[in-house]
Amino acid sequence: MKATITSIARYLPPNVYDNHWFEDKIDTNDEWIRTRTGIRERRFLGEGGTSDLIVPAAKEVLQRRGISAEEIDVIIVCTVTPDNFFPSTAATVQRKIGATNAWGFDLSGACSGFLYGLWTGAKMVEGGVKKVLVCGGDKMSSILNFEDRATCVLFGDGAGVVLLEPNPDDTHGIMDSILKMDGNGGQYLYMPAGGSVKPPTKETVENKEHYVFQDGQTVFKSAVVGMANVSAEIMEKNNLRADDVSWLVPHQANLRIIDATANRMGLSKEKVVVNIDRYGNTTAGTIPICLSELYDEGKLDTGDNLILSSFGAGYTWGSVFLKWGMKKTNS
Repeated sequence: MKATITSIARYLPPNVYDNHWFEDKIDTNDEWIRTRTGIRERRFLGEGGTSDLIVPAAKEVLQRRGISAEEIDVIIVCTVTPDNFFPSTAATVQRKIGATNAWGFDLSGACSGFLYGLWTGAKMVEGGVKKVLVCGGDKMSSILNFEDRATCVLFGDGAGVVLLEPNPDDTHGIMDSILKMDGNGGQYLYMPAGGSVKPPTKETVENKEHYVFQDGQTVFKSAVVGMANVSAEIMEKNNLRADDVSWLVPHQANLRIIDATANRMGLSKEKVVVNIDRYGNTTAGTIPICLSELYDEGKLDTGDNLILSSFGAGYTWGSVFLKWGMKKTNS
């Protein structure tokens, strides 16, 4: 029995920050950012935490499906910016939406977090769980150093949520995955302080060690190869040709990485979802936000073959083969 997506929604904060916003803060400009990343603007959440990005999307998922929060069995929150280390953001989301019968947990897989969570939730459904909320979201603005032009222009805030339920006939749903990790890449993209190895001190704060650090070129080179290869690999594993793939739904980190992945798969640009220009990198939020937009725009129909692909800190990377099960919207 496959798990299938039966409802989907997203939430982006209303406050838009275009590239020009950075020009009087750091040594950069709109052209520099656009040509290197493909980003024109992004959203930042002011007050609140990651749960405040997830909750509006989760409530919309429930409303669209026509069910109450009490019917949810499990909540998985994929994020690297939890509201708190503990309690889990999943517990906070449970409280805020009133899912009194659900248990759940946070999953830290960085930019690959949603794929990890989607596969985990799918296996729960295959094991007998009826309704799983898989949430991908990050308030990246909370861990950005706005004096570091190598990182602060890349990220945005946002979240997407899907509901997984059983599909008895196995004709659609979460069909297959290839998920990978290489801890040797951890030194190139991480937050230096704040964990148990280096707890917060006056010195770590003064040294700005509670922000994202990235060796951009090293991560870029690894991402181009890793994301492209795993996407081609899952196609080969499932005997899919380029003509069989309806959409590539890639993690939105860099337009050049997305293009390299599509080229490796033999896909035209018309089959590739891109919204990095409007939202930047929302980390665990990128893929469910893309899926939600595709569906709301009436571009997804029952039986469509989707390849979801990502690469992130850890290193973590992977791909999921999803056969879409929801009927096309009347957009």
